[in-house]
Amino acid sequence: MIDVHQWAEIRRLHLAEGVGIKAIARRLGIARNTVRAALRSEEPPAYRRPKAPSKLDPFRGEILRLLDEDAEIPGTRVLEILADQGYRGGRSILNEYLREVRPLFRRARVYQRTTYLPGHLAQWDLWEPPVPIPVGHGHRRRGYVLLGALGYSRVGCGAVVFGRSAPDLLWALDRCLGRIGAVPRVAVFDREGALCLDKTARSPRPTEPLARYAGALGFGVHFRPAADPEGKGVVERLAGYAETSFLPGRSFAGPADFQAQLDSWFDHVANVRFHRTIRCRPVDRLAEDRAAMLPLPERRPEISWRFHVPVRPDPYVRVDTCDYSVHPIAVGRVVEVRVSQLEVVVVTRDGQVVARHARSFAPHRTITAAEHGRAIRELRGGPPVERTEPAVEVRDLASYDRLLDLGAFEGPGPLVRVPSGNGSAAGAEEGGSR
Repeated sequence: MIDVHQWAEIRRLHLAEGVGIKAIARRLGIARNTVRAALRSEEPPAYRRPKAPSKLDPFRGEILRLLDEDAEIPGTRVLEILADQGYRGGRSILNEYLREVRPLFRRARVYQRTTYLPGHLAQWDLWEPPVPIPVGHGHRRRGYVLLGALGYSRVGCGAVVFGRSAPDLLWALDRCLGRIGAVPRVAVFDREGALCLDKTARSPRPTEPLARYAGALGFGVHFRPAADPEGKGVVERLAGYAETSFLPGRSFAGPADFQAQLDSWFDHVANVRFHRTIRCRPVDRLAEDRAAMLPLPERRPEISWRFHVPVRPDPYVRVDTCDYSVHPIAVGRVVEVRVSQLEVVVVTRDGQVVARHARSFAPHRTITAAEHGRAIRELRGGPPVERTEPAVEVRDLASYDRLLDLGAFEGPGPLVRVPSGNGSAAGAEEGGSR
């Protein structure tokens, strides 16, 4: 049997130089039939032998039947079924065959290019930054950013929160809509547990807080199926862009600083860059997009987290892991605690505000207002704390002159001194004469 080099030489001599078969056989020392076979063959010679039978061959039909019923059946389950039928082969040859034939049974997904009408749609997604955010007192906490992107203009916005409950997400949504200045007619969400009532339903409904908020503003809600990022690719791409453009090289002093830097990034980078899909800057389309949206109501719906709790003799209420002081006049009464991302407000049933604190996201803190501490001290019979200024001795500046012997100093001009409140007139005149 000739090798590939002899095969190539035979074809070159005959086809390129026109050498006859007998001359080629004589020159290369091979049989004329071998030369004829090399000229008839369009492929180089190679060693071939029949494929050895596999232990999987008798079960290929059963594998195809199982894939026809369920194209995503796991390979471990296929191995269990075949083992019950007498298969004694290995897992590797089975997995190799499954990788080969499984795509034939999967339904190929085809995508279409989507265009959006002005003011019609906004996509929303919860993005979790990979770096924890400082929340004060040496603590860092995992944060979430609700990102929004308008379908027509591609204008983006975002708000940072530290929870995934409905009040947290609705507060972030309300803040983003306030920055946009109008309300898109349809909002597209993932099937987030705090917003989607039944994540497994074919047509899920929004939870009561989201339905109440959407009804007040007048927009519709649409939920995408699970594991379908392509269904809201506009905001998914915005999340990827934020992770590679906003986060690198930044440090944050706290939640307010994170939010301020995020707003600045949207205003000066994300929304003014040239967008390749729409072939312009997102901010250039914003006016047209906003004109077709619903107007943003002046009075927005209440979205704070509210709960009722009795005030104990120890006048504090707990929110998350932090305790906030309450005025002691509310002890023994049931109060309503209103919690937003910015503050914690405690109100009695008759509408009296008995506590108002800035919300702390640092864990396990006790926050006490100064007036609450004084009121507790007075009610317990202790002496009132008088707010007096500390006593500070005021001395005549001339005494320092005498101690330092500044009379020998002769400068280019007079030494100007502001006389002290308790200094003598003679001392002031003496300082001025130098």
